[in-house]
This record gives sequence, C-alpha cells and structure tokens, in this order.
Amino acid sequence: MSDEKVRKSEEEWRQKLTPEQFQVCRLKGTEPAFTGRYWDAKQDGVYRCVACNAELFDAESKFDSGTGWPSFTRAVAEGRVRTERDTSHGMIRDEVLCARCDSHLGHVFPDGPPPTGMRYCINSVSLELVPRETGEG
Repeated sequence: MSDEKVRKSEEEWRQKLTPEQFQVCRLKGTEPAFTGRYWDAKQDGVYRCVACNAELFDAESKFDSGTGWPSFTRAVAEGRVRTERDTSHGMIRDEVLCARCDSHLGHVFPDGPPPTGMRYCINSVSLELVPRETGEG
C-alpha cells in the first residue's frame, strides 16, 4: 500500500464513512468509553485506519488501560501516526491522527507501560482489525 497522502472532500468522506466514523474521524469526536468494539478485544492482528486502510497499530502493543478505549504502547511503525496539540474541552492533550489521511484517532498520554511509557488511547470506530495471517495451509 502506498504511503501517499489521502485527500478527499468533506462530501467524499461522508460517502465513505458511516455517520459515527465521520463524527470521530473527520470532526474529532469521541465514542463513549466501554462502548467501542475493540476496547477489550484480544484478537491478534493489525489495526488499520477505517478511512484509508493504513496500518496503524499492532495487537501485540495493545494493553488494558482500564479507560474503556483500545490502548496501545506504540504505532506499528514510525511515521504511521502523527500528533498535534489539542486544547479543546479545557484540556491540553496530544491528539493522534492517521499520518496518511489526517483522520482523528484519539489521544496519546505519557502514562503507559514499558517499553515506551506511552498510552495511545484510540477510538474503536476509527479502526478496523485485520486478523494476522497464520501462514498455515
């Protein structure tokens, strides 16, 4: 897959994404805690951006943060996600975006477990889990 930047109009994103995906990915919304399909998922695989299919997080870096959102210690590779300062809602946070299509994914905090000490707190609705190929058969 190409790492080329994906750019679409607001209308094109509305046609591609469900209303909930559009609200989170394009309008920087947040799904309620403990409601997303991946907050407690244990399946092995790679989490991709629901908007552009870029590989973002590996299930091997997922951990239970107790927050109600899927949490990861790191992105699947350097440059797959980017951060921006977010001062909305009276807080100062680091927003996590897909580096390929600029979709809002969630936020990152410096209170995660080793080895990185980071907690990428990501909305399930912005992700699609692709099971890992076992290599059998």
